[in-house]
Amino acid sequence: MDTIKDSAHLDLEQLAQRRAEVYLTEQFKKLIAHAEKEVKQIEPDELDLSDLNILLLDVREPEEFASGYLRKENHMTIPRGKLEFVAIKKIFEKYGHDVPIVTYCFKGPRGLLAAEQLKKMGFTNVKNIRNGLVNWLDSGRTLNSYFGEITLVKK
Repeated sequence: MDTIKDSAHLDLEQLAQRRAEVYLTEQFKKLIAHAEKEVKQIEPDELDLSDLNILLLDVREPEEFASGYLRKENHMTIPRGKLEFVAIKKIFEKYGHDVPIVTYCFKGPRGLLAAEQLKKMGFTNVKNIRNGLVNWLDSGRTLNSYFGEITLVKK
Protein backbone atom coordinates (compact mmCIF):
# COMPACT_ATOMS: atom_id res chain seq x y z
CA MET A 1 0.00 0.00 0.00
CA ASP A 2 1.32 3.42 -0.92
CA THR A 3 1.60 5.96 1.85
CA ILE A 4 0.54 9.46 1.13
CA LYS A 5 2.86 12.12 2.39
CA ASP A 6 0.83 15.01 3.69
CA SER A 7 3.37 17.75 3.14
CA ALA A 8 0.78 20.50 3.55
CA HIS A 9 0.07 19.25 7.07
CA LEU A 10 3.79 19.14 7.89
CA ASP A 11 4.26 22.63 6.45
CA LEU A 12 1.44 23.95 8.63
CA GLU A 13 2.95 22.31 11.71
CA GLN A 14 6.33 23.85 10.98
CA LEU A 15 4.75 27.23 10.35
CA ALA A 16 2.80 27.00 13.61
CA GLN A 17 5.98 26.06 15.48
CA ARG A 18 7.90 28.99 13.99
CA ARG A 19 5.07 31.40 14.85
CA ALA A 20 4.96 30.05 18.42
CA GLU A 21 8.72 30.55 18.77
CA VAL A 22 8.46 34.13 17.50
CA TYR A 23 5.53 34.81 19.81
CA LEU A 24 7.39 33.40 22.81
CA THR A 25 10.48 35.37 21.89
CA GLU A 26 8.48 38.59 21.59
CA GLN A 27 6.69 37.93 24.88
CA PHE A 28 10.00 37.15 26.56
CA LYS A 29 11.47 40.42 25.26
CA LYS A 30 8.49 42.26 26.75
CA LEU A 31 9.02 40.57 30.11
CA ILE A 32 12.69 41.51 30.09
CA ALA A 33 11.96 45.09 29.04
CA HIS A 34 9.46 45.45 31.89
CA ALA A 35 11.88 43.96 34.42
CA GLU A 36 14.63 46.34 33.25
CA LYS A 37 12.37 49.25 34.21
CA GLU A 38 11.66 47.79 37.64
CA VAL A 39 15.06 46.50 38.75
CA LYS A 40 18.37 48.31 39.12
CA GLN A 41 21.08 46.44 37.28
CA ILE A 42 24.67 46.74 38.35
CA GLU A 43 27.97 46.19 36.62
CA PRO A 44 30.58 43.85 38.11
CA ASP A 45 32.70 46.74 39.39
CA GLU A 46 29.72 47.96 41.44
CA LEU A 47 29.58 44.77 43.51
CA ASP A 48 31.88 44.54 46.51
CA LEU A 49 32.20 40.83 47.29
CA SER A 50 33.82 41.65 50.63
CA ASP A 51 30.56 43.31 51.80
CA LEU A 52 28.97 40.39 53.63
CA ASN A 53 25.83 42.45 54.32
CA ILE A 54 24.86 41.77 50.70
CA LEU A 55 23.07 38.48 50.09
CA LEU A 56 24.14 37.01 46.76
CA LEU A 57 21.36 35.00 45.18
CA ASP A 58 22.33 32.60 42.40
CA VAL A 59 19.17 31.61 40.49
CA ARG A 60 20.82 29.02 38.25
CA GLU A 61 20.17 25.29 38.45
CA PRO A 62 22.34 23.25 40.86
CA GLU A 63 24.42 21.71 38.07
CA GLU A 64 25.22 25.22 36.82
CA PHE A 65 26.32 26.31 40.30
CA ALA A 66 28.96 23.59 40.23
CA SER A 67 30.61 25.37 37.29
CA GLY A 68 31.43 28.41 39.41
CA TYR A 69 30.02 30.90 41.90
CA LEU A 70 30.90 34.31 43.31
CA ARG A 71 31.53 33.49 46.99
CA LYS A 72 30.48 31.06 49.71
CA GLU A 73 29.74 33.53 52.50
CA ASN A 74 26.23 35.04 52.63
CA HIS A 75 25.40 33.30 49.39
CA MET A 76 22.26 31.36 48.53
CA THR A 77 21.23 29.27 45.55
CA ILE A 78 17.54 29.13 44.69
CA PRO A 79 16.84 28.02 41.10
CA ARG A 80 14.59 30.49 39.28
CA GLY A 81 11.83 27.91 38.94
CA LYS A 82 11.59 27.50 42.72
CA LEU A 83 12.02 31.12 43.78
CA GLU A 84 8.41 31.93 44.59
CA PHE A 85 8.06 28.75 46.64
CA VAL A 86 11.09 29.15 48.89
CA ALA A 87 12.19 32.80 48.94
CA ILE A 88 10.00 33.81 51.84
CA LYS A 89 11.10 30.84 53.92
CA LYS A 90 14.79 30.95 53.03
CA ILE A 91 15.35 34.70 52.71
CA PHE A 92 12.72 36.59 54.69
CA GLU A 93 12.79 34.43 57.82
CA LYS A 94 16.57 34.68 58.03
CA TYR A 95 17.27 38.21 56.74
CA GLY A 96 13.99 40.17 56.55
CA HIS A 97 12.59 42.18 53.63
CA ASP A 98 15.25 44.92 53.64
CA VAL A 99 18.38 42.82 53.17
CA PRO A 100 20.43 43.99 50.18
CA ILE A 101 20.08 41.21 47.57
CA VAL A 102 22.05 40.88 44.34
CA THR A 103 20.70 38.26 41.96
CA TYR A 104 22.65 36.64 39.17
CA CYS A 105 22.51 33.87 36.61
CA PHE A 106 24.70 32.92 33.67
CA LYS A 107 23.64 35.49 31.05
CA GLY A 108 21.32 37.82 32.97
CA PRO A 109 17.65 37.29 32.13
CA ARG A 110 16.83 34.75 34.85
CA GLY A 111 18.54 36.93 37.45
CA LEU A 112 16.68 39.99 36.23
CA LEU A 113 13.29 38.25 36.29
CA ALA A 114 14.08 36.79 39.72
CA ALA A 115 14.97 40.24 41.05
CA GLU A 116 11.71 41.66 39.73
CA GLN A 117 9.76 38.83 41.35
CA LEU A 118 11.53 39.37 44.68
CA LYS A 119 10.49 43.02 44.55
CA LYS A 120 6.90 41.97 43.89
CA MET A 121 7.18 39.68 46.93
CA GLY A 122 8.08 42.65 49.13
CA PHE A 123 11.87 42.61 49.17
CA THR A 124 12.92 46.25 49.05
CA ASN A 125 16.62 46.29 48.17
CA VAL A 126 17.13 44.05 45.14
CA LYS A 127 19.58 44.44 42.25
CA ASN A 128 20.79 42.19 39.46
CA ILE A 129 24.21 41.79 37.85
CA ARG A 130 23.68 42.98 34.28
CA ASN A 131 24.39 40.14 31.82
CA GLY A 132 25.22 37.77 34.68
CA LEU A 133 28.36 35.74 35.05
CA VAL A 134 29.25 36.23 31.40
CA ASN A 135 29.68 39.95 32.14
CA TRP A 136 31.46 39.13 35.41
CA LEU A 137 34.05 36.99 33.62
CA ASP A 138 34.33 39.38 30.65
CA SER A 139 35.27 42.13 33.10
CA GLY A 140 38.32 40.13 34.18
CA ARG A 141 36.92 38.85 37.47
CA THR A 142 37.10 35.28 38.69
CA LEU A 143 34.62 32.67 39.86
CA ASN A 144 35.15 30.20 42.64
CA SER A 145 34.67 26.50 42.08
CA TYR A 146 35.41 23.25 43.81
CA PHE A 147 38.68 23.18 41.85
CA GLY A 148 39.79 26.72 42.69
CA GLU A 149 39.39 30.00 40.83
CA ILE A 150 38.12 30.25 37.25
CA THR A 151 39.17 33.08 34.97
CA LEU A 152 38.17 33.71 31.39
CA VAL A 153 41.15 33.48 29.06
CA LYS A 154 40.78 35.60 25.95
CA LYS A 155 42.78 34.70 22.85
